[in-house]
Amino acid sequence: MRIAIVGASGYAGLELVRLLSAHPEASIVLVTGDSSAGKRVATHAPALAGVVGDMTFAPTAAVHEIDADTVFLALPHGQSQSLVPALRGRGLAVVDLGADFRLRNAEDYGTWYGEEHHAPALLAEAVYGLVERHRDELPHAGLVAVPGCYPTATNLVMGPFVDAGLVDRHSLVVNALSGVSGAGRSPSERLHFPRMAANAEAYGMTNHRHTVEMQRELDATVLFTPHLIPVSRGMLVTAYARATGNVTTESALAHLRATYRNDRFVVVVDEPPALKDAVGSNLCFVSARVDERTGWLIGLSAIDNLIKGAAGQAIQAWNVVNGFDETTGLPLIGVTP
Repeated sequence: MRIAIVGASGYAGLELVRLLSAHPEASIVLVTGDSSAGKRVATHAPALAGVVGDMTFAPTAAVHEIDADTVFLALPHGQSQSLVPALRGRGLAVVDLGADFRLRNAEDYGTWYGEEHHAPALLAEAVYGLVERHRDELPHAGLVAVPGCYPTATNLVMGPFVDAGLVDRHSLVVNALSGVSGAGRSPSERLHFPRMAANAEAYGMTNHRHTVEMQRELDATVLFTPHLIPVSRGMLVTAYARATGNVTTESALAHLRATYRNDRFVVVVDEPPALKDAVGSNLCFVSARVDERTGWLIGLSAIDNLIKGAAGQAIQAWNVVNGFDETTGLPLIGVTP
């Protein structure tokens, strides 16, 4: 299938290029990046030199002229809205890695993103691309909204407990650690090496945009605090909720294993996962503990924020949309060390 990648010069976009270049069903016909238009991809990202040949970045506007089957969008929030109506009008399938079509209620964008949605009619068409929870909705979908990295890690570990009524859905507390690649490629004072090295900081407290995504997916009340740490990639989530009924560590782990017994990309582990366990793969490691003293359940998960949290998850959803084996083109093995 003919693939166009818009926003290919950013970290998530480059991951799409890397993974789709090796996908047996994908042929990349266009990569765009306005800030790098005319530049060779191999010059911009030497690690990809072995697969991209003389491929160069085109301006974003080129997507309106290309003959493609699917367009992957890896753009900052707000930019996909200006492209998707025309792309869908031409009959092209769209996989959007941004937040523009993740929420059903247009008013949520005003509340959490500070601006109104400019293509609200398409919100009902979009399928939320968290495959493990929305697999049956994805086949033949024309517009896929790829979940954010924090909601992916959180929803995969806490979703099974909320769904089964094993925890109080209005008591969720989520703390998360993320590598700096999650903040994107653009430089900033916060990401400046002397500030970031040997440092850790909370940000987006009480109003991080991913909070509403977790709440809508889980139908829950979530208090979310993300933390930036000095690693390139990786994400570790520790989530808490008050247990309801007689839940033990053993029964919680058994519930996770039963939920994900047929999911190749979710690995249930007895011991708490480490941030690096999933790096380099499309895997999500999950575990759980119940603190009998306080009556709280603790869920832990680890993902690679650029693969399972972005590009890999987008391709996983695209595989399901098109009837390909779900694992096609995606790494089931991480990197060690």
